[in-house]
Amino acid sequence: MTEIHAIPKNIEDRSDPEADRVVGLPDPGRKRRRRYGAALFGGSALLLLLGGLGLGGWRHYQAGVEVATTAQQNRNFVPDVRVAAVRANDSKITVSLPATTTAFEAANIFARTNGYIEKRYVDIGDRVKAGALLVNITAPELDHQITQAKATLAQNQATLQQTQASRDLAEVTNGRDSKLVKQGWLTLQQGDNDRLTLQAQQAAVGVAQSNIAAQQAQIRILEQEKAYQRVVAPFDGVITQRNIDNGSLVTSGSTFMFTLMHPDVIRTQVFVPQDEAFGLGPGVDAVVRVPEIPDRAFPGKVTRIATALQPGSRTLLTEIDVPNPDGALSPGIYCTVELFIPRKTPSMIIPADAVVFDQDGLHVAVVDNGIAHLQKITIARDFGKEVEVHNGVTPGDQVILNPMIGLVDGSRVAVRKSQTTSQISAMEK
Repeated sequence: MTEIHAIPKNIEDRSDPEADRVVGLPDPGRKRRRRYGAALFGGSALLLLLGGLGLGGWRHYQAGVEVATTAQQNRNFVPDVRVAAVRANDSKITVSLPATTTAFEAANIFARTNGYIEKRYVDIGDRVKAGALLVNITAPELDHQITQAKATLAQNQATLQQTQASRDLAEVTNGRDSKLVKQGWLTLQQGDNDRLTLQAQQAAVGVAQSNIAAQQAQIRILEQEKAYQRVVAPFDGVITQRNIDNGSLVTSGSTFMFTLMHPDVIRTQVFVPQDEAFGLGPGVDAVVRVPEIPDRAFPGKVTRIATALQPGSRTLLTEIDVPNPDGALSPGIYCTVELFIPRKTPSMIIPADAVVFDQDGLHVAVVDNGIAHLQKITIARDFGKEVEVHNGVTPGDQVILNPMIGLVDGSRVAVRKSQTTSQISAMEK
């Protein structure tokens, strides 16, 4: 059987919510509401999507405009820079180097004869003149040798007289007998005997004369040794070392007695490095300074150079003569020498702040008519706040101090207005 359900009285009332809950009956209004909600949601999503796309496009457009504006500003931007003028270096290089003083003349005096010190006349610190007696050496046996040598010389002289007499007799005999031999009164054998006897006597005279010359030379040697018993100063100077005393035994050629130095002129030796040796020569001005005498400078001149550099240190031995009339300087002290060496190659001085070191090497930015030009340089010496360069710039060029990162060759720049002409002139000085 078919079941028949009762229909509520308010079935026509679509506003009754209870009506929608009737099971088993279709609801057209509910379907319409669902279609309307879906359409509304889709439209809202579409609008949101279109709005997002429009906003993204607008922001992209704005970013492009800003990038273009920034690029245009960068192209048109002219930075203010500080500059300094390049100045030419001095015509002379001033170099300060450690040195050692030595005496202008120095001699170690040795004994030249054997004997004993009879009397010593000088001691350490004494000033002596050339030829002054320093010490007397006594050697009695030397006097005996001289007496013996003179006696032997007298014997040789007597022998020479005898030989000369025998030679004269042989010469007369040979002259007489040679005539008789020619006339046949004497044999040829006798003539040969007379002739050869004369030759032998002539040779004997030569031997006797040589013996006399040798003996005279021996006497001179002994007399020279006798003269060496008086030891005298070879030049004016000061006794700086003594190694003997009265009664000391001395041996010729091996006993050291005194050191004599000439301190009126001090010879200063300094080793100049290779990079500063070019231009150095005799006549270059120098000043010697001693740390213990800070208030005084000792001027001098380079008198001699070694010409060849030391292979190990690449330095040039240089000697400077410094007048020392009052003896303020002593040999063997440490000092410093300032050399004023003429510059062989021109160089320029620039501030260290202007030097740029990057992948392209060392260079500076030179301003010319508002345009920056990058110039490569070669640094010769670094003075800390300033550097000495050999190339890349010329005196009077304006270099940028602390150039900004990204500065390229050909960039436009403007010198800061706060940097007046007087300031640039002061930098040049």
